[in-house]
Amino acid sequence: MNNWDEVRTAFHVARLGTVSGAAEALGVHHATVIRHIDALEQRLGVKLFQRHARGYTATEAGQDLLRVAKTTDEQFHQLEGRIKGRGSDVSGELLVTSLVAFAPLMVGALSSFRVKYPDVIVRYLTDDRVFRLEYGEAHVALRAGRQPQEPDNVVQPFTRQEIGLYASQTYIQQHGMLKSEADLAEHYFVCHDDIANRAPFHLWLWNAVPHERVVFRTTDSRVTERAVLEGAGIGFLGAREAAMHPELVQVMAPREDWTSPLWLVTHVDLHRTAKVQAFLNHLKEFAGEGSAR
Repeated sequence: MNNWDEVRTAFHVARLGTVSGAAEALGVHHATVIRHIDALEQRLGVKLFQRHARGYTATEAGQDLLRVAKTTDEQFHQLEGRIKGRGSDVSGELLVTSLVAFAPLMVGALSSFRVKYPDVIVRYLTDDRVFRLEYGEAHVALRAGRQPQEPDNVVQPFTRQEIGLYASQTYIQQHGMLKSEADLAEHYFVCHDDIANRAPFHLWLWNAVPHERVVFRTTDSRVTERAVLEGAGIGFLGAREAAMHPELVQVMAPREDWTSPLWLVTHVDLHRTAKVQAFLNHLKEFAGEGSAR
């Protein structure tokens, strides 16, 4: 296979389902798209598409080829992002990842960063999976828990995530205030659905509270926050996030054994670029100002 243009054309035809759609996406004439498909099929000796009135549908052989083409296309885009990230100016895409629980911190930091550097386009992705910086999936990652160990990454300690137990005024009116740990079994709780979750505060809760009292369980921290605000139960929230909701009451203050260290992770190839360094410095300043408030 020595003609990537033909394979890329086939990939776009399969993705969009029409010759005209692929031609527009690639910026070429529709005759070029047809010529690429015909040449590729002739070279391989197999039909890659079924032609019909509505467009093109990949055959089984076409699907096999296009799975490889899709992976290759994604890797080219990731490589492009890494190359662009090596520039000396603070512009272009800045791709940052974290758990969604850190969105209040990261959105504020990224928004104020764009005020300083308006030529930056922010891409902020939240997911439970660990993004692979060595493949260009992110410029900066914020991670919690144990120190990341990937050999090609630069890992810096950032701060610690202060976690407390909170309840809404509505919950307290209905069920009373949690006065001490001795009262835990008399209250209702919101918690992560995965009992194997290794977060320190999560382990503490499952050991300290009867399981039948954990009555609202979810896998999304945004749902946890909403459930606590709605009075579904007492739940763990970050102190920074909880402070944004004056209707919440802190029923147990953050404890050292509930906290998790946070780490800033960058790839060694991009760590010293102007854009990454500018954002790392800005994020540290932003977080420090937030702690002081």
